[in-house]
Amino acid sequence: MKDCNSCGKCCIKYSNGGLSAAKHEIDEWEEYNPEIFQYVKDGLIWMDPKTSEPITLCPFLTKQKDTKIYTCDIYFDRPDDCRYYPSTVDEMIADDCEMIEKKDLLDAKKARIALDLIMSDSRG
Repeated sequence: MKDCNSCGKCCIKYSNGGLSAAKHEIDEWEEYNPEIFQYVKDGLIWMDPKTSEPITLCPFLTKQKDTKIYTCDIYFDRPDDCRYYPSTVDEMIADDCEMIEKKDLLDAKKARIALDLIMSDSRG
């Protein structure tokens, strides 16, 4: 399994209403990060602050100029849905994650161990 290459596929796929935030995350944003909280409406995240409609793409996802690399502008304050992705190898396969290698498809147990190791910093 490869390290994440910041291709942005997961962020793009799940931006459009595919993510949620726990109440404690929303409460923390309200108190400490109003620039994030402005995109919350009735417990839903990534809502347009002016129209209260869902935003198609996460407002904190930035494509780096002249590259295929995306960065998260709220990486350290991102929701747990983002923090724990990817959670399973099957999810990565379904999402066409670029971390998956052919060898991972041949040995699901080793792939899961590799995924857990790679994600230990994010999940811990």
